[in-house]
Amino acid sequence: MLKLLIQRLSLGLMLLVASTVLIFVGTSILPGDVAQAILGQSATPEALENLRQEMGLNDPALTRYFSWVGGILHGDLGTALTNGADISASIARRLGNTLFLAFWAAIISVPLAITLGILSVRFRNRWPDKLISAVTLATISLPEFIIGYFVMFLIAVKLRWVPSVSLINDGMSLAEKLNAIALPVIVLVFVVLAHMMRMTRAAILNVMESAYIETAELKGLTGAQVIVGHALPNAIAPIVNVVMLNLAYLVVGVVVVEVVFVYPGMGQYLVDHVSKRDVPVVQAAGLIFASVYILLNTAADLIAIVSNPRLRHPK
Repeated sequence: MLKLLIQRLSLGLMLLVASTVLIFVGTSILPGDVAQAILGQSATPEALENLRQEMGLNDPALTRYFSWVGGILHGDLGTALTNGADISASIARRLGNTLFLAFWAAIISVPLAITLGILSVRFRNRWPDKLISAVTLATISLPEFIIGYFVMFLIAVKLRWVPSVSLINDGMSLAEKLNAIALPVIVLVFVVLAHMMRMTRAAILNVMESAYIETAELKGLTGAQVIVGHALPNAIAPIVNVVMLNLAYLVVGVVVVEVVFVYPGMGQYLVDHVSKRDVPVVQAAGLIFASVYILLNTAADLIAIVSNPRLRHPK
């Protein structure tokens, strides 16, 4: 057990190191000139060269990479090139907003997906199962921005229940914040619900073919008792994996949703600075996204190992 845990944690650390290399290389080969973007088209060659020298853009790639990684290890993500703001402070505030949005989307979507998956199994091949499958497949087939604009038009423009722009600040109460993020939460729930529901359904149906399920049925247990008491606990590993993947999406994949609703989170922060070619900010945001994704995937592996004794068997 301890060996497996160490292996998973080591693999996660190796992936994190590899992600730093990919992020640095990816941002380094982007076309364009950061100095030109900052000073504008009217800048003289001397001014451009002085700014490049000041920002360290003329240093060798390896020097810049190890300087960046060394700063990360000391908790310093650098300074934004466009406004001189401390990236760590800016990301802390933006990441808090993104986690707040992801938390409420997860609180709704995870229990709802598991419940719908159980109902789908309970009424397999009957109208509830077909209705749930049709609705979830429809939502998963549509891009996030299409769902976002449709929800915005219906709920914010026509019904006027909530604001169409999801702006929050520290001075707002919890109720005001929840009212502001209602629309992006609805969109995120629609987007991640189908994956988790269908995996829950598939995992439980796979377990339902086992002999012990037939024994439980012969004992006179109801369908709900068999599913919840016997099938679900033994199907928990794949369900945990897909839940963790979708939780990672709620943090990493919210860029489009945040841009649609002008939500002040990590996604909006990243898009704003990509357009300005602010490389240190893009690198820092990419590293945060990669770290969250790797962390949640590693947690999914560890939970699966703990919950399923068969995964701990050497064979």
